[in-house]
Amino acid sequence: MTFGEIDVTTAQGAILAHSVRAEGISFKKGRVLSGADIIELKQAGVLKVFAACIENCDVHEDVAAARLADAVCGAGVVRQAAATGRANIYSSHDGIVLVDAGLVRALNRLHEAVTLATLTPFQAVEAGQMVATVKIIPFSAPADIVDEAAELAGSGALLSVVPFTPHRAGLVLTRTAGMKETLLEKSASVIRDRLERHGSKLGDVIEVEHTIAGVADGIKRLRASGHDPVLVFGASAIVDRGDVVPAGLEAAGGQIIHLGMPVDPGNLLMLGNLEDSAVIGVPSCARSPKLNGFDWVLGRVLAGIDVRPQDIMDMGAGGLLMEIASRPSPREAGR
Repeated sequence: MTFGEIDVTTAQGAILAHSVRAEGISFKKGRVLSGADIIELKQAGVLKVFAACIENCDVHEDVAAARLADAVCGAGVVRQAAATGRANIYSSHDGIVLVDAGLVRALNRLHEAVTLATLTPFQAVEAGQMVATVKIIPFSAPADIVDEAAELAGSGALLSVVPFTPHRAGLVLTRTAGMKETLLEKSASVIRDRLERHGSKLGDVIEVEHTIAGVADGIKRLRASGHDPVLVFGASAIVDRGDVVPAGLEAAGGQIIHLGMPVDPGNLLMLGNLEDSAVIGVPSCARSPKLNGFDWVLGRVLAGIDVRPQDIMDMGAGGLLMEIASRPSPREAGR
């Protein structure tokens, strides 16, 4: 592609880089100049224009954007028609967006003409939400670069959205002496709202004493009645694998997968399982509807995405979320 100020007499077929306004004409940026346009420009006294001339080795911006977006799209996403070198990609359904960040980096490093921006991996999205955009920077891109980018994007599952599947979750609420009933009701309410946002329902809610035996009994009863996942909202935060909630899970015959996470709010989360069902020890910050680390884990579980210890450990980059002022132990207490 050649670009610059050219004589209007040689500008037929060129793409205007800047809008042109003169006597009786108003040509917008991006217009492909026709023979009639050239006559009008001359009559208006316009002698030169800034324009781009696409050569045989180039691919028009819209064609390039559409081709790359098609290569990027995996399951659960769809692209819109390309315009002005841009093709936006949208989620086909509610779910969790999966992004191969390594492939995104590799694609964006190929050439400055080709760009791809996506949402943060594992973000919860709604149907119709934009999840990525392809933008070709100039009016055309080198054909060999477009070929390489499309091949790279199509070499793996770069972008997809895994749908949420309906679950019937159970909730164990533990209580201590003097604990207000309104606090337990609030805990159940926020959990119900989170589940319903992802197409799931809250089934049975069992209140037990904040003891190992109480937690174990609640977990076993919920699993026996088919609840999946099982959520345990303790009256006191989990501070050790030997604490009441983790010990209660093990007493019920379950296993602790991971304790804690590098996400704040949400540090004191426990992930475990029992009979192939996830058991999540809910951090106290989840009493607030604001985003916290529990949401990141719950969303993946409801989308059927396996959550391993290393997955939780890798959440630290971007894991400093907005503070929840009402939680019992804010980051900067006393300041």
